[in-house]
Amino acid sequence: MKKTSIIAIAMMLIVVLSSCVSTTGTQVNRIDARTQTDLSGYWNDTDVRIIADTLVQECVNAPSIVNFIRQYQRPPVVILGSFRNQSDEHLDTSILAKKFEIALVNSGKVDFVASSMERGELRDERENQQEWSSELSAKALANEVAADFMLIGAVKTIVDSSGADFTRTYFVTAELINIEKNTKVWLGENSSIKKYIRRDTVRW
Repeated sequence: MKKTSIIAIAMMLIVVLSSCVSTTGTQVNRIDARTQTDLSGYWNDTDVRIIADTLVQECVNAPSIVNFIRQYQRPPVVILGSFRNQSDEHLDTSILAKKFEIALVNSGKVDFVASSMERGELRDERENQQEWSSELSAKALANEVAADFMLIGAVKTIVDSSGADFTRTYFVTAELINIEKNTKVWLGENSSIKKYIRRDTVRW
């Protein structure tokens, strides 16, 4: 076979193969952050917002909070505990926990103290100030405000499936616990998020 024929055949193969390969670009469109989007059927930002909006309002209006303010003439001090992921999927519960913290602080009905992880950094800073800052500006040691309550929570799921169809229901619980007495002064639960999902089957 002549060299020119081999080159011609090779060029034809390149053209054929190129026509079989399609390239797709990436298109990004900005949307309103509060727009409800459910692409995968899993936990998303809309679910976080729904849960936080409802449970936070229940928490700040709980009788235990109102009674504490009336008795001690000050807002109760709360520390954020763990929000456990007990669902069947990987989700970042720290986002939900932080939304709770932000909403509760902004409500003006409770005060929040730093978490155990945050306290380590703050204590290091205060220790540093004792050595390197002026006596007038250095912050005192052992002058922290103790928390009255700890807020903890969990996210669980129940999945019911049949073939390509299934439902996913989220149960989110939150608890406010008296640290000194270990008594639970408020319990909140939201199970309003239920998703029906149908997966398209691929036939060959």
